[in-house]
Amino acid sequence: MTMVIALVVTGTVIALTILGVWIAGFGFAARPADSDCIIVLGCRLYGTVPSPFLAARLDEGLRLYNQGFAGYFVVSGGQGPGEDISEAEAMKRYLVRSGVPEDRVILEDRSTSTEENLRFSMERMGEQGLKSAIVVSNSYHLLRASIMAKRLGLDATYSGVFVSQHLRSELTGFVRELAAVPYTLLFVWGKR
Repeated sequence: MTMVIALVVTGTVIALTILGVWIAGFGFAARPADSDCIIVLGCRLYGTVPSPFLAARLDEGLRLYNQGFAGYFVVSGGQGPGEDISEAEAMKRYLVRSGVPEDRVILEDRSTSTEENLRFSMERMGEQGLKSAIVVSNSYHLLRASIMAKRLGLDATYSGVFVSQHLRSELTGFVRELAAVPYTLLFVWGKR
């Protein structure tokens, strides 16, 4: 019995290590390519103010936009608890204040999950005739987002952020992905 437990524990540790390397490797190796738009995935607001993670995602989107990777933004996120406006509206305000013309920012403000972020963003892209996107999120989140994007048929590349000033939150997000990626592969990938 002790041998069986030792084998299960060892197998679990090996599986989690491989998964962790896959998650981290994908996030840090992600490279954007020229696209029609930049999809910034939503994240917590404090009232109307973007959280540090969301601000970092927006700053990365601005960097890509200013370097000519894409001509439009799709900002994606609904309104969650403790948020006075939708994440999409807060992102639009941030980008416009940073010099992006308002007509270059497309709102997707219905989503409440990563899958909905991508699905509803694709709908908004289709309405505007946009075919390809760079998906921006935290690096630890990109593998799961890519699995969902592939399932949805989104032509995408990825660009991630790592907010070192909030290392504990980054690590928490990474650990959450150790469960979320297998869940996505098992239950979301096969969903029709």
